[in-house]
Amino acid sequence: MFVIGNFLSAIASLVDFVLTAYMWIIIGRALISWVNPDPYNPIVRFLRDVTDPVLYRIRRVLPLAVGGIDFSPMILIAGIIFLRGFLVPTLQRLAITMGG
Repeated sequence: MFVIGNFLSAIASLVDFVLTAYMWIIIGRALISWVNPDPYNPIVRFLRDVTDPVLYRIRRVLPLAVGGIDFSPMILIAGIIFLRGFLVPTLQRLAITMGG
C-alpha cells in the first residue's frame, strides 16, 4: 500500500505545482491586459492561448465586466486557491493514510 501512498503524494505535489504555475500565468495575463501589448508577441500569444478557454467559460457563465474591469481572472484565481486548499491537502492526507 505504501506505493499507492507515495504515488498519491507525488500527484498532490504535481497538482500543487501546476495550479501555482497556472495562477502566475493568469496574473501575468492580467498584468499585460493593462497595457496595449503586441498581439503577435509569442509571450502574449502563449498567455492568451493558455488562459482564454477557461476565462471564456467564466465570462459566459458570470458576465462580471463592470466599468471595463474584467473580474474573471480574480474568480479563476479564487478557484485555484480553493483547489490548492482543498484538493492538495486531501490528496496528501489520503497518501498518509495509505502509508506514503
